[in-house]
Amino acid sequence: MKYKRILLKLSGEALAGEQGYGIDSKRLTQYALEVKKVVDAGVEVAIVIGGGNIFRGVDGENSGIDRVQGDYMGMLATVINAMAVQSSMESHGIYTRLMSGIRIDQVCEPFIRRRAVRHLEKGRTVIFGAGIGNPYFTTDTTASLRAIEIEADVVLKGTRVDGIYTADPEKDPTATRYAHISFEEVYAKGLNIMDMTAFTLCKENNLPIIVFDMNKAGNLFDLVSGKDVGTLVTMNGE
Repeated sequence: MKYKRILLKLSGEALAGEQGYGIDSKRLTQYALEVKKVVDAGVEVAIVIGGGNIFRGVDGENSGIDRVQGDYMGMLATVINAMAVQSSMESHGIYTRLMSGIRIDQVCEPFIRRRAVRHLEKGRTVIFGAGIGNPYFTTDTTASLRAIEIEADVVLKGTRVDGIYTADPEKDPTATRYAHISFEEVYAKGLNIMDMTAFTLCKENNLPIIVFDMNKAGNLFDLVSGKDVGTLVTMNGE
């Protein structure tokens, strides 16, 4: 396999499936089976998942909820999603550990870097919930930071499109996909991949990012095995 240790970032909205909210059991099963393929091939997998299918801190401000309070509510939403993902994966024979950025000892281990790395070395899939435990930081930033901390080879951002395009492919039919692009080009072209804090963390630590379609069966395995899937972002764009 091309990558030995990966950090997979999934959006909360992706878990909602076609229903648009909550957690879709079919989507959970699909993701569990995709991850199982790469785990069975010997790849160490860590996962960060958002909470947008349940609650988003930024949206809470529009409802009169304090931003900090809303962000903590969003962190709890990610824990709910992480627990659902954990349950689905374990039902398919994947050994997992759920680690949280805030203490919820009844359901999660606290995040301890060395412990997380040890879990990965033992072949357990590690799911990171509750972000980094602080408001004003997105789950994209969590994914970048945790990937750096566990020394992952790459950040894989699973989306509903198959890479980074010159324009929004859902709005512009003439948009073309980049096979690979540099961090500087992303800045210069103003492409919206992930929030700027998360993106800059990856750039400063020379951590590649691949944006790909997680909903297409076999994409994750093909990507990790070295096939041309999605868009690769690196320092030199190669």
